[in-house]
Amino acid sequence: MENPTLPQQARRIAAVDVFRALTMFLMLFVNDIPGLRDVPHWLFHARADEDMMGFSDTIFPAFLFCMGMAVPLAVQARYRKGDSPLQVVAHLFWRTLALIVMGLFTLNAGGVEGGLTYEWFSVLMVIGFFLTWAIYPKATGGRRLLYTAMKAAGIALLLFLVIYRDAHGTPFETGWWGILGLIGWTYAVCAVIYLFTGDNLRLNTIAWLVVVLLSVLNHMHEPPSGFAWQMLTLSFIPGDWTLHALGMSGVVATLLMQRYATPERPGRFAAILCALGAVMLILALLCHPHWIISKIQATPTWLFYCLAMYFPLFALFYWLTDTRGKASWFRLIKPAGTATLTCYILPYLWYPLESLLGVHYPAVLDAGVPGLLKSLAFALVIVLLTGALGRIKIKLKI
Repeated sequence: MENPTLPQQARRIAAVDVFRALTMFLMLFVNDIPGLRDVPHWLFHARADEDMMGFSDTIFPAFLFCMGMAVPLAVQARYRKGDSPLQVVAHLFWRTLALIVMGLFTLNAGGVEGGLTYEWFSVLMVIGFFLTWAIYPKATGGRRLLYTAMKAAGIALLLFLVIYRDAHGTPFETGWWGILGLIGWTYAVCAVIYLFTGDNLRLNTIAWLVVVLLSVLNHMHEPPSGFAWQMLTLSFIPGDWTLHALGMSGVVATLLMQRYATPERPGRFAAILCALGAVMLILALLCHPHWIISKIQATPTWLFYCLAMYFPLFALFYWLTDTRGKASWFRLIKPAGTATLTCYILPYLWYPLESLLGVHYPAVLDAGVPGLLKSLAFALVIVLLTGALGRIKIKLKI
């Protein structure tokens, strides 16, 4: 395991927060539009057998790319604080576990027939999340015991929900792990690779290319069978290597930024990322005759088309925010980039509460442009609510 040579400058990279904030905002938007009528087909997810990438199919991979970008920055920050390699490993393990656990809960939050409805199951789930993973102030004495008791209550509540489902014959399933679960497995793969490669750009680039190759091998139309092939392609690792490739692409993008984004030659970093984007586009075109563009199948074609967008986009955001100082343009959605997990979880409370309270919107908001504007407004309200909660120190952090 390599202790990375830390970059001298420890400033927060505005481009990462802005990219993540915009991605989270759009994720809230696209998650709210299903069910709307008279909305362009290209805004939705493509079907599993449809050779197409809808706008909704570009958001989750962008989130994985952003997650990958944050891995080197988070590990470097831990080492700067004085953490030992073992402490860093422990932190990454508990963060991965938290994401997987939350992913499984959101996947299984459909309620229990003859018992807890979806609404109450989700409300209790979110309460359990906040009790367990909220940021508690540093305290001593009685207050510290109170915070410990609250955290224990959160864990107990989540355990109760698992046992309750089991008792009613609907046990928790891993299924496809849920969005947060997939993010957790990809985070684990990228973090483990980075722990061994440190900030060595060459080693991380080699690792990235290997992960991309594994994505291709795992999506062969008629792959060989047997134990040897599984060991060669590492297909037994949870998640999907296409998703891991998106995360590792973000890791490489950050290391390229730290190496080449200098005040003396501001255009060099942008040129490298735009060149990478062009290479990814060529690879996408070469792959298209062999694989359709499919998010659900996580095809290599989909991977390369996504990366053809994300590498240049990161260069654009870096130039706009960190070079030109325009991060304030995105101030309204900033909480989505700095309290992203809180922002993602809040709809699991919002929708059930709407149902329990009997909230109904005018019929005009169920279709067309008014419906899309309603979904945009919903996304903005969730982001603003996240910011308001952050100001009173209510925030999820793993």
